[in-house]
Amino acid sequence: MRSDLPTGTVTFLFTDIEGSTRLLHALGPEAYAEALAEHRRALRQAFAAHGGVEVDTQGDAFFVAFPTAGKAVNAALDGQNALAVGPIQVRMGLHTGTPTLTAEGYVGVDVHRGARVGGLAHGGQVLITEQTRSLLSASMTVRDLGQHRVKDFDGLVRVFQLGDAQFPPLRTPGAAHLPTPATTFLGRERELLGAVSVWYEREPRVLTVVGPGGTGKTRFTLELARLLAEEADGGTVFVPLAPLRDPALLLPPWPS
Repeated sequence: MRSDLPTGTVTFLFTDIEGSTRLLHALGPEAYAEALAEHRRALRQAFAAHGGVEVDTQGDAFFVAFPTAGKAVNAALDGQNALAVGPIQVRMGLHTGTPTLTAEGYVGVDVHRGARVGGLAHGGQVLITEQTRSLLSASMTVRDLGQHRVKDFDGLVRVFQLGDAQFPPLRTPGAAHLPTPATTFLGRERELLGAVSVWYEREPRVLTVVGPGGTGKTRFTLELARLLAEEADGGTVFVPLAPLRDPALLLPPWPS
């Protein structure tokens, strides 16, 4: 069990880059990789300055825990200010709860609620739940955005925005039904960004990843699907075909 993670009442902060595939296409893989590294440096500096502990990092997303809601909010605001002059815009979501800490990290509904609320935001926007709002000082500028349906949760969740900036209505992205990888994606980031560029430039947008068995094709494809999920209008679904042995059950070849 990690001894550096806060326990008891904890505030989670989730970040994700808005329009990452479009930005990658606009900048190119090399320039995007540099911007991505700078974005990570700036956010990590802001999180550390306010006592945040990095729980997990997946691709272009952060999951950070803070011992107090006030520190989490200040870290989020500092992080957004640090990114304001760069090409990358980040959506953020904060939620406060009392999760269970295990050897694998935090477990509980609070983790999922924070991540789902963050997914509703736009780039540059910081959303917080009612639980986090109740722990902030009255002087903090907060806008009540009302109650919203959040994926995988029954009922409505009241959402607030830090600051008084104007943004479009909250996002309602298509569902992404992807397996949770057992390992962190490491070592093939440039190849991943290159695959996004290829997918973005081709019509029809069909991409086949081939290679010898055991080289990580499935893990690579899952990470690629996660990056491209926000481009999917209807949703993103993982369909395993490895168990199939009857050729008649497989999809027909793509027409020439």
